[in-house]
Amino acid sequence: MALPQLIPSHSSSSPAHQPSINPHTANPYPIFNPFSKSTSLPQLRRPHKLNSLRCSASSFPENHHAEPPKSDDVVELPIFPLPLVLFPGAILPLQIFEFRYRIMMHTLLHTDLRFGVIYSDSVTGSADVGCVGEIVKHERLVDDRFFLICKGQERFRITNVVRTKPYLVGEVNWLEDRPSGSEDLDGLANEVESCMKDVIRLSNRLNGKQEKETLDLRKNLFPTPFSFFVGSTFEGAPREQQALLELEDTATRLKREKETLRNTLNYLSAASAVKDVFPSS
Repeated sequence: MALPQLIPSHSSSSPAHQPSINPHTANPYPIFNPFSKSTSLPQLRRPHKLNSLRCSASSFPENHHAEPPKSDDVVELPIFPLPLVLFPGAILPLQIFEFRYRIMMHTLLHTDLRFGVIYSDSVTGSADVGCVGEIVKHERLVDDRFFLICKGQERFRITNVVRTKPYLVGEVNWLEDRPSGSEDLDGLANEVESCMKDVIRLSNRLNGKQEKETLDLRKNLFPTPFSFFVGSTFEGAPREQQALLELEDTATRLKREKETLRNTLNYLSAASAVKDVFPSS
């Protein structure tokens, strides 16, 4: 599920994404020809197969891995820069056909099926905070391309680039949300869910879709995984998504999401009012 065009929060207490990892040797983008000198951002290709898994709130369990790593653990992780943000619990379909990433897939399919996804674009470079993607389904084609279905697991921060060839490998440590103190997280999550329902309702109205009762969006999720689910619906605003991913406090993340949703709701309300006055506009 993706929400309509969002009006991101500009809270000074929650700065926008500022990437800090920018490998400068080989081209990091996964669908580039490895010998190409082009620096433009590629279009991400998504598979048309293996689409039986869908991203919904029920995809976001409380524990994303059977044995969650400790925050002070440092491990080496293959890194996959993409022009998108992966959240814990989210489902990500991918088509792999560039040579270096086919090599990575061959290695992963014989090991633990896990790699790091970091947001990257041609203007700001690559982020140092990302999310582990675990391969849950795969299909290898005769031309050695791969169709993958991945699921987001733990968040990480790149602390050191180990190598860049044939693909990027980094040392990472794990990120966990800090306790939010006396904040009413359940209350915040319910407010965010209510805002989401209002945004969906108004968006459907503006697009001429039949208005119907919005289903339970939260699906009994605890606040932290719900905050990741909400962030995953902010498609089309990857820098805002990256800022949400990097936050290490559930209350702060939910508050920022609520502000973004309220800004979007105000915009949609104004657009709806204009449409009522000028139906042909």
